[in-house]
Amino acid sequence: MAQKLARKADLTQAVASEVIDLIFDSDPGKGIIAVELDAGDKVTISGFGTFSTKSRSARKGRNPATGQEIAIPARKYVHFAPAKGLKDRIAQ
Repeated sequence: MAQKLARKADLTQAVASEVIDLIFDSDPGKGIIAVELDAGDKVTISGFGTFSTKSRSARKGRNPATGQEIAIPARKYVHFAPAKGLKDRIAQ
């Protein structure tokens, strides 16, 4: 991805790689998208889609190996909703 970005944007591959890391890094406190999601905000990339967080409530499940009932805790997760343009392009 960095190679393609470097070619299209007339950047060095090192700079392109750094830009990608600044946007997509998932380490705590890094990555523009991850920081915004941590804050509870949505990240919309026009024509591509929207990243947001959603919550799953706690529930009971079953261990498939033993059949034993287990408690599955509540948690937040990342959700991506593709934009119409992206969905239409992929559907072709």
